[in-house]
Amino acid sequence: MLGNKKGKMICGYVPDYVLFDLETTGTSCIYDEVIEISAVKVRSGKVVEEFSQLVNPKRPIPYAASMVNHISDEMVANEPDFGQVLPEFLTFAGDDILVGHNIQTFDMKFLYRDCERLFQQKLTNDYVDTLRVAKLCFPEWRHRRLSDLAEHYGISTRGAHRALTDCKMNQQVFEYLAKELEKMPAAKKQSKEKICPECGLPMKKRNGRFGEFWGCIGYPDCRHTENT
Repeated sequence: MLGNKKGKMICGYVPDYVLFDLETTGTSCIYDEVIEISAVKVRSGKVVEEFSQLVNPKRPIPYAASMVNHISDEMVANEPDFGQVLPEFLTFAGDDILVGHNIQTFDMKFLYRDCERLFQQKLTNDYVDTLRVAKLCFPEWRHRRLSDLAEHYGISTRGAHRALTDCKMNQQVFEYLAKELEKMPAAKKQSKEKICPECGLPMKKRNGRFGEFWGCIGYPDCRHTENT
């Protein structure tokens, strides 16, 4: 939950986890605020409990954000602020591994910021970013949005961009990704032994102009390399 060291990213599958999603007033973890947080608790791949709460950001919700998540100022006017909601979410999550789509570069940054701002402590839970897992499973895909993955697996995207709906959609996607990981060749699985310190994805040996080197499979999004 809270402590002195941030949790680490895991690029793989776990059967017990809390999958969460945030809706916010915008994309900046510096200037924007959370307006909805939802989560599902999963045990052995099955949803056993839900958490969902609208949040009053104490500021107007920009029109562009409302157009995406369909959350209005009127909807959050009488809701608690994040200072009240975040402790409830942390209690719900406990020490579980957190899971979500694109959370490394978005949702986790909001949680890290607000845990330090409200409690002067760091969020210690390890986490899995299903976008990173999707990159491992489908390196040839150009886009790996949650909606792309849902459509690939025949999962309904109706009601997308509301936090609880996205959680339920993403939970199903994560379970399908687990099956993709099981089908991966042993040689590819072995590449997970060396993890990129920049993005958390596996690294594999490549041949370059100056010989063999380790390269992140997230290339070109991540260009981290290491000598062999």
